[in-house]
Amino acid sequence: MNLLKTIAAGAVLGVAAATPFVSDACTRVIYKGLDDTYVVGRSLDWKTPIPTNLYVYPAGMEKKGSDLPGAVTWTSKYGAVYAVGYDGGITEGMNEKGLVINGLFCKGTIYTNPEVSNRPPMSLAMFVGWLLDMNATTDECVEVLQKQDFSISGATFDGGTVSALHWGITDASGKTAILEFDHGNIKIYEPGDILAMTNDPTWPQMEAIVAYWDKIGGQHMLPGTVSSPDRCVRANYFAHHVEAVNDPSLAVSICRSVLVNSCVPYTYLIQGEPNVSSTQWRSYSDVKNKRYYWDIVTNMGYYYIDLTKCNLKKGAPVMRIDTTKETMLIGEANHALKKHAPFTPMY
Repeated sequence: MNLLKTIAAGAVLGVAAATPFVSDACTRVIYKGLDDTYVVGRSLDWKTPIPTNLYVYPAGMEKKGSDLPGAVTWTSKYGAVYAVGYDGGITEGMNEKGLVINGLFCKGTIYTNPEVSNRPPMSLAMFVGWLLDMNATTDECVEVLQKQDFSISGATFDGGTVSALHWGITDASGKTAILEFDHGNIKIYEPGDILAMTNDPTWPQMEAIVAYWDKIGGQHMLPGTVSSPDRCVRANYFAHHVEAVNDPSLAVSICRSVLVNSCVPYTYLIQGEPNVSSTQWRSYSDVKNKRYYWDIVTNMGYYYIDLTKCNLKKGAPVMRIDTTKETMLIGEANHALKKHAPFTPMY
């Protein structure tokens, strides 16, 4: 047990030493209820505000992955709700089939190598949208990704920060995959019984850390810091030790309580570490009932978009909720969706 602890700690320190410090602290957790009830919760933490609006896109729209020559192009098969940062890039979302994809920062990510650099371009601003538009299940996403017939690129943001990400993918059956780029090569992992993911280290090392804490048990002791491994361990432990229910509202509430336990308190600071990030917003995707919940930490309450009540047919308008203006919404928020032009990707 001590050896495994040493290996896990060494993996974390090795990743931290090899990459520059970036302020990131996102958490993703899956709540497993009864009768095919699954809720995917996610928090977004960053050192400066990331304004994020909610867009509902119908099916049947022609799109492109980049403004570079030879970019990936497609016509969307499914409608979806996207969380769009800076009105320029899709950070996560859920489609009408209940497929959910969330991007979390991972400092060890390297997207390209000489072998893949000349493949059709795909911007990070559209990558999640492409997967949600064209796939209904996790298996379908994995099949597409394993071909790797694209090259990832993306604009920097927030003063030059590179969006180094890995992704969690979950479908309506609860099947989950974790996607990472390792020196340009796609790595896809099945997390098995692990119900949480955070940032660094990369997934194989994180698995070792979670396995170590699983042997210790969590009733009397859990790691309590805001570090990525500690948050992952806490979220995974509590996700396994809460009641399984089939009531959709209660399921979201339980997921929310698990996720909050692994978030960084708003305005929290550590002396000498000015870049520690506090949680800005959280989302909860009810994959059975196709409800996408939005929870900004400074708002009075949280609300949801019911995709089953949206017009997602070809030719329907793009709709948007401006989250900076709609600060008092609670409950179903479909009435707050307004017709809006498609967002302009930050290629």
